[in-house]
Amino acid sequence: MNISEVKDLMNQFNGSTLREFSWKNADGELSFSKNEGQALVGAQSTAPTAPAFTAQQATTVAESTEAPVASEAAVEAEGEAVTSPLVGVAYLKPSPDKAEFAKVGDSVKKGQTLLIIEAMKVMNEIPAPKDGVITEIMVSGEDIVEFGQDLMRIK
Repeated sequence: MNISEVKDLMNQFNGSTLREFSWKNADGELSFSKNEGQALVGAQSTAPTAPAFTAQQATTVAESTEAPVASEAAVEAEGEAVTSPLVGVAYLKPSPDKAEFAKVGDSVKKGQTLLIIEAMKVMNEIPAPKDGVITEIMVSGEDIVEFGQDLMRIK
C-alpha cells in the first residue's frame, strides 16, 4: 500500500461515522481510531508499512491533504435538516442518465421526492417534509448513509 492509498483511506475514514477501522494483509496491518486517548497499532510484520497514527494525527493529516474550505465550513447553512429514516445507499438521481431530483437553490413542495435510499434492494423515496428551498445537500450520489444522518436542509 502506498502513501496515496493510505491518505485516501484516512480521508474516507475521517468522513465516515466509523469509530475504528483495521486493515490487514500479508505485508502488514493498518488501523485508524477516532476514540480519544488510544494509540493505534502499527505494522506487525517485517515489511515496511505505514506508521501508526492517533485519531488526532489522522485527522490532521487528512485535513492537510484537502483544499481549505474554511469559508464554507464556518458558515452554517440555514434551514431544517432532512434526516435519513434508514441505513442504505443514497441516490440523488432517479437513474444515472437523468437529472438530480433537487439541487441547492431549487424550490420544493411538501411530498416531492428529494432523493432515493436503497436498502436491501428496495428503493425508498425520501420526500420533502415541507415546502421550501434547498439550502444544502450533505450527501453525494451513492454515499452510504446512516439512520438519522442529515441529508439536506430546506429553508
